[in-house]
Amino acid sequence: MAKFLITGGAGFIGSNFCYYMVSKYPNDEFVCIDALTYAGNLKTLDNILNLNNFKFLHMNICDKENIDNLFEKEKFDYVINFAAETHVDRSIINPNIFLESNIIGVNNLLEASKKYKVKRFHQVSTDEVYGDLPLDRKDLLFKETNPLKTSSPYSASKASADLLTLAYHRTYNLDVTISRCSNNYGPYQFPEKLIPLMIDRALHNEYLPVYGSGENVRDWLHVYDHCVAIDLIVRNGRSGEIYNVGGNNEKSNIEIVKIILNELNKPESLIKHVSDRLGHDLRYAIDSTKLQKELGWKPKYTFNKGIKEVIKWNLENKEWLENVKSGEYLKWMEKYKNLKKI
Repeated sequence: MAKFLITGGAGFIGSNFCYYMVSKYPNDEFVCIDALTYAGNLKTLDNILNLNNFKFLHMNICDKENIDNLFEKEKFDYVINFAAETHVDRSIINPNIFLESNIIGVNNLLEASKKYKVKRFHQVSTDEVYGDLPLDRKDLLFKETNPLKTSSPYSASKASADLLTLAYHRTYNLDVTISRCSNNYGPYQFPEKLIPLMIDRALHNEYLPVYGSGENVRDWLHVYDHCVAIDLIVRNGRSGEIYNVGGNNEKSNIEIVKIILNELNKPESLIKHVSDRLGHDLRYAIDSTKLQKELGWKPKYTFNKGIKEVIKWNLENKEWLENVKSGEYLKWMEKYKNLKKI
């Protein structure tokens, strides 16, 4: 029996990981902490909150004293860090909170992991630390050996966390692994991200804001496949190693929007092109060969299958969606009114 700390477990990927792990490993113990900021929602964890092997605590990884006390009390075997500020647009407007959560918070976890002799610390990172790729070079993919070339305060803060994690491995011999994933989609995703945002606005017959021409390309990874990958890396990955996790589903933003409108039988006239994001990365594409060869991972979901399931989930869980659309979310959506239509 092992004891896991899952940070950021009330967020999108973290909550899906909690569900996956609790179901697959009923004999293990899981402690989930989350600061419950605008993107964290305790309602997401409703179905597992009362399980004997699962415990939730309202806690911020930036609170060094409480983190230290938690580690001392619980004696974790594994720490998996999902806790992060993740929205690029928000990082452009207010970088400071990204530096606090994504760097200082991560360092607090690393310090506690070292002090209390955690067996393995896993940092959940992003492909955005690599920068971007040209649209006309489909042969180019992000590899783990690519140099870091960040474009936003968000990606810079995540790259910093990766470097800190590797430094603790080199300097203190802490057992660590890092995963860098492409764009995730799936159930329980906060509706500021592209896919749930477009689904929600289409369902309400509201215009769908698309940055610039919409030709920016992302590699889409279903969150279930991401959870499987992290589980494999934490249990079987080599210490000190980085593993890329990609869905092998490259699509432009405008393609995604049109697919969603088509699935919902909504007109493309709902699409409104708005001023492009500052420093907008052109293309992300992940090479997952290392993960596949070393650990036998391969994605279960094609995008065609995954997007249909996600749309169905959103249609069947309107109550959850309305619950998370707080005043903070509505205030955030106001920004689109100030973007010039093009």
